[in-house]
Amino acid sequence: MTITDLSPSDAAERILAEADEVWARRFVDAFDRRLRTEPLERFIELWDLSRSAAARIFGVSRQAFAKWLTSGPPASRAVSIADLAAATDLLDRYVKRERIPAVVRRQAPALGGRSLLELAETEGTREVLEAVRAMFDLRRVQP
Repeated sequence: MTITDLSPSDAAERILAEADEVWARRFVDAFDRRLRTEPLERFIELWDLSRSAAARIFGVSRQAFAKWLTSGPPASRAVSIADLAAATDLLDRYVKRERIPAVVRRQAPALGGRSLLELAETEGTREVLEAVRAMFDLRRVQP
């Protein structure tokens, strides 16, 4: 039996029964950090971005962005990260994964001749999410 065979509450009880309190608190901290950094890691992986390129989107140094990946991003960035996570989810749903890097770098007339990546760097993450939603809005092409 693996931990995923248990319900979340049963898994928590089992972990707490087998671990001391200090270890359990470190586990919770690490788990929380992982939950907060996963959307960023997925974003840079699927968009095929360097840490420097991702840092530019958020307007921070590469070192600050690297710290986000190890310690978790600041709460003040939650909305921006959620916007890009939602945009990435849509791209992953409708575009082959290996094509996503090309799609986000391709300049598009609908984006004023800019790419999604350029839009992220100049306009912000909410505009990227809105642009990606518009890309896959079938109501635009269906009567």
